[in-house]
Amino acid sequence: MAGAIYGAVDLGGSKVLSLVATPDGEVLARDRRPTLAPEGPEAVLRQIEDSLRAAVAEAGLTLAELRAVGIASPGPLDVRTGVVSHPPNLPGWGELPLRRLMEERLGLPVAVDNDATAAAVGEHAFGAGRGARHMVFVTVGTGIGGGIICDGRPYRGKSGAAGELGHIVVQTDGPPCGCGNRGCVEALASGTAIARRARELLAAGRAAGLARLTAGGEQPTAELVHRAALDGDEDCRALLSEAGRYLGVALASYANALDPELIVLGGGVLQAGEMLLAPAREALFTLTLPQIRRDLQLELGALGASAGALGMVAELHREMPA
Repeated sequence: MAGAIYGAVDLGGSKVLSLVATPDGEVLARDRRPTLAPEGPEAVLRQIEDSLRAAVAEAGLTLAELRAVGIASPGPLDVRTGVVSHPPNLPGWGELPLRRLMEERLGLPVAVDNDATAAAVGEHAFGAGRGARHMVFVTVGTGIGGGIICDGRPYRGKSGAAGELGHIVVQTDGPPCGCGNRGCVEALASGTAIARRARELLAAGRAAGLARLTAGGEQPTAELVHRAALDGDEDCRALLSEAGRYLGVALASYANALDPELIVLGGGVLQAGEMLLAPAREALFTLTLPQIRRDLQLELGALGASAGALGMVAELHREMPA
C-alpha cells in the first residue's frame, strides 16, 4: 500500500478504540474493546496491543507496515517523555512510561498525547474545525475537558497541561469538583454533575418523570434526565437548562481569553440537544465581548468517538511524515 499508514489508539477508562488510517484521515480499519482498567496497568497495556493488532489485521497489514503509532491517553501526562502520571480512571498506574512500554511491545515509534488535546487536533485536521486557525474544542461527557488550537497548532502551555477547560470556575461558592476546587464548570455541567443534581431532585420528592424512569432502582444519569425532560418533566428541563447556562458561561470565558474563530463541542452529554445547547449558546453570545463575538462560530464535532485517535494520526503525520 503506497504512502504512510499510521496506527492510533484512543485510551479511555472504559474502552480502547484502535484504528489504522492514512495521513488524510481515511480509516482503513478499527477495533473497540474494554480497557479492563480495574485489572491494572499490565492488563490495559495488553488490551492496547491486542486491539491495535486486531485493527492492523483487519486492514490486511502487519505492524511493520505502520509508520508509527499514536496513543491519546487520559492525563496528566508529559508529551515529551510519554509518561502518564496517576490518571484518575486508570487505577494503579502511578508514573507509567506509556510511550516506552508500548514501543517495546510494538517495535515501532510511539507518540503519546492528552486525549482531549488529541481530539481537538482531530476535529481541526479532519472534522468541524478544518480551515480554522484559532479553535477551542470542548468535550462534555462524564467530565469536561478540551483542547486549544492556536495559530493552527495545539497550545500546550509551559508544562503541557493547557486545556484543562473543565476547571474554569463559574460559581465560586458552587459544589466541590474532583480537582479540589469548587464551582468548576465540570462540577456544574458534566454528565456527573447532571446526575448528582438529579439525585438531589429525587431526594427532595421532585422530578416525577425521572422518578418513574428510575422506579426499578436505576441510578439517574444525564441520559435519563434527558428522556424525562422529553416526556415533559419540567424539573429535568430546568436542570438541563441550568447545566447549559453554566456551560455557556465557561464557553464565554474561553472565547474572551482566546478570541477563537470557532468553538467545537463534543461528548455524549450533547445528546440532550437544544435543551442544553440553547441556553449555552445564549450565555456564550451574551457574555462574549463584541469584538470577539463578531464572526465567532459554535459547532458540534464531526468525528464522534474517533476524534482522539484521528488527532494522533494528524500529529504523527506532522512529526513523522513518510
